Amino acid sequence: MGCFFSTMFPLADSLPHDGFPVWSLLPFLGLLLTLGVMSFATANFPHSRPGKLWESNRNKLLIALAWSVPVMLLLAGRGNWQPLLESLEDYFAFMVLLFSLFCISGGVYVSGDIAATPRMNTLFLAGGALLANFVGTTGASVLLIRPLLRTNSERKNTSHLPVFFIFAVANIGGCLLPIGDPPLFLGYLQGVPFFWTLRLWPAWLAALGLLLLVFYVWDRLAYLREAAGDLTRDAQAIEPLRFHGILNFILLAGVLASVVWLPVYWREAAMLALTGLSFLATPLHSRARKENNFTFGPILEVAALFIGIFIAMIPALDVLRGQGAHLGLSQPWHFFWASGALSSVLDNAPTYLTFLSVAQGLSAGQPGLYPVSPGLEHIATPGTLLSAISLGSVFMGAMTYIGNGPNFMVKAIAEEWGYKTPDFFTYILHYALPVLVPIFLVVSAFFLR
Repeated sequence: MGCFFSTMFPLADSLPHDGFPVWSLLPFLGLLLTLGVMSFATANFPHSRPGKLWESNRNKLLIALAWSVPVMLLLAGRGNWQPLLESLEDYFAFMVLLFSLFCISGGVYVSGDIAATPRMNTLFLAGGALLANFVGTTGASVLLIRPLLRTNSERKNTSHLPVFFIFAVANIGGCLLPIGDPPLFLGYLQGVPFFWTLRLWPAWLAALGLLLLVFYVWDRLAYLREAAGDLTRDAQAIEPLRFHGILNFILLAGVLASVVWLPVYWREAAMLALTGLSFLATPLHSRARKENNFTFGPILEVAALFIGIFIAMIPALDVLRGQGAHLGLSQPWHFFWASGALSSVLDNAPTYLTFLSVAQGLSAGQPGLYPVSPGLEHIATPGTLLSAISLGSVFMGAMTYIGNGPNFMVKAIAEEWGYKTPDFFTYILHYALPVLVPIFLVVSAFFLR
C-alpha cells in the first residue's frame, strides 16, 4: 500500500513536518471499502449478519466513528486539533444546510399523479435539473424525488429511476449558478462573480442532454417490460397535480437567502429557525408530511456516515494540498478529471478549493502560458482551468453515493418508498461507469481543450 501511494504521490514520503504520513490515508480508504461492502451485503444478503447490522443508523454511526479514531489519535499525538475543528465546522454547516432543505422540502406535498411514461419521466428529470440551479441540488432532490417515486409506484421495473435522478437532479443539473452546488458557492465566496458560472451552459446542456437521452432509452426498455395490469393501474391513477404546504416554498427561499447573504453561524441559526417555522406550519402529523412518508431516517443516515467521512478525509485533503502542484496538471481536461475523480470520494467543496489553489499557482508561476481571464483578475485564475474544476467537482459528485450529500438521501428516501436501489458497488459498476464516463469523455473532448 505504501508503494502504491508513493507512486501516486511521488513526494508523499517527504511531506513537511506538520503534514500527514501516507498511512493516515488508510482509515479513509477503509471507511470507503466498508461503505461498499456493507451496502452490497444489505442489498444482496439482507438477512445476513452484516446486512442486518447495516440497517441501523446507530451502527452506521459507530462504524464511521471507529474509522475516524486513528486520525483523531494522530492529531492528539501532535497536539494539533485545528484540522479536526475546521472539519467539524464544515460538517456542521454541511448538515445544517442539508437538514433545513430536507425538513422544509418534506413539508411540500404534491398530490395527484401523472402518467409514468418514459417521456414524462424524462421531462421530470429535465425540470428537476433546471430547478437545482435555483434551490440547490439538495433542495431540488428532496422536493422532487417523492413525486417521481409516487408517479412510478405502479410500475415494477424502476430500480434505475433513483440512480438517474441522482445523476441529473442531485449533481449534474446544479452547475449554472453558485447556489446550485456547494463547491460553486465556495467559489463565489472566494470572489468568482455570481453569474460567471452561466458560461458553463454549453457543457451543462451537452452532458444533461446526453444523460436524458440515455435515460429515455433505458426507461423505454424498462417500460416495455412492465405488465399490462400495472400500466392499466398507472393510467387509472392519473389525476391533476396540486401543491400543499406552499408556505414552505417561502421558507426555502429564506434558506437560500441565508446561504447567500448571512455570515457563518448567523446563517446556520437562520436556517434552523426557518426549519422550526416549517414544522409549525406543517407538523409531523400534517397531511403533507404523512403523504410524503416523511421521517428523519434519511437525514440521520447522512449525518451518521458523513461525520466519519469528514474526519477520516482530513489526511487525504492535506496530502492533496501538499502534493497538488506536483501532480503534473497542466491542461483543462487534467483539472476536470483530477478534481472530478477526487470529488467522487471526497467532499467536493474542499476539493474544488484545493484545485483552485493549484490553478492559481500555475497562473502565478507561468503568467504567459496561463493568463488570467477577464473578470477573474481579483482571484488570479485562468477561466479555462476554473471551468474545468467547476465542471469536474459538480458533475463527478454523481460517480458514487458519497460524492455529494443528496445522493445518499435520495437513496434512503427511495428505499423508504419500497424501491430497490443498487448497492454501492453496483451503482458504480452498472450505472456510473458505463453511463457517466462516456458522457464526461465527450465533455472533456469538446469543451475542455
